Amino acid sequence: MRGEMSGTDIKSLSLEELTGELESRGERAFRAKQMYQWMHIKGVESPDEMTNLPAALREWIKERYDFTVLRSVQVQESQTDGTKKFLFELPDGNVVESVWMRYKHGNTVCVSSQVGCRMGCRFCASTLGGLERNLLPSEMLEQVYAVGRATRERVSHVVVMGIGEPLDNYDNLVKFIRLLTDGNGLHISQRNVTVSTCGIVPGMRRLAGEGLQITLALSLHGATDEKRRLLMPIADKYSIAELMEACDEYFGRTGRRITFEYGLAGGVNDTDQDAEELSALAAPRRCHVNLIPINPVRERDYRQSNVHRIQAFKERLERRRVNVTVRRELGRDIDGACGQLRRKRNIVN
Repeated sequence: MRGEMSGTDIKSLSLEELTGELESRGERAFRAKQMYQWMHIKGVESPDEMTNLPAALREWIKERYDFTVLRSVQVQESQTDGTKKFLFELPDGNVVESVWMRYKHGNTVCVSSQVGCRMGCRFCASTLGGLERNLLPSEMLEQVYAVGRATRERVSHVVVMGIGEPLDNYDNLVKFIRLLTDGNGLHISQRNVTVSTCGIVPGMRRLAGEGLQITLALSLHGATDEKRRLLMPIADKYSIAELMEACDEYFGRTGRRITFEYGLAGGVNDTDQDAEELSALAAPRRCHVNLIPINPVRERDYRQSNVHRIQAFKERLERRRVNVTVRRELGRDIDGACGQLRRKRNIVN
């Protein structure tokens, strides 16, 4: 296993932390703000590009700190919807995926939070190789910045739904969100940030107390403990009742409506009874339900529900007054499911 970088990672420092670092060298506070803007607004790839900083200071930065930059090793572009999937190489040689999607409301980047995943969800490609390591805040940020550099378009929304379980990398995740939404940096609205979890209850409760206005999406995929255990090993640890208590606490403390992500697998969790059981959870909480036709994964046995079953499932939820959408299928022709592109590369190499 290749580890994280050994030095202090300068792009993971808050403006306050960066100010303290520079003041310890005798620099004035405005230098930290200049540097912060170079990194988090202009997205420079080297301290050498910080042209309004003294040359001696730039050299000191290079000698003292790690300066995270991700290298794009592969880009796939969908011929049907323009979605772009990026495979980025990290400083230690590991690779992660990011996806750029264009919507009417703006451009969204889906970022990874870990190299691999240890959650073991049985329909997902991300977890097939296990967990390699957590990503640093800078490595999550750089996915957004690198996609912005490549597309030359503004990113307005970020979803942490790529490779990895975000709440399994809790501290780095929260710091990433604070950096991403900081008014001195890229300043993406917290309301335009979504974090998806497979249901780590202590992390959900902790996140509720962070004072953030992000959207929390729960990957539910089954409305009973029995069905959920069939699909997701995490269900052996946390029951549906515990999950719903955590969802209620999150809404109570933040006022932010929970989204239930529900992947539809044909003949597994897409029956009329499944829809009724899901309605019983979602309707009283006024949750938004996002139905996801699963992307087939070669190494997995699950298949996508057919279009008629998906529509019938949606209509049954609507009759129970559940707010429900079916996720647009983006990037099917470019290994759209999380982890597919990374796994292909790792198998080849």
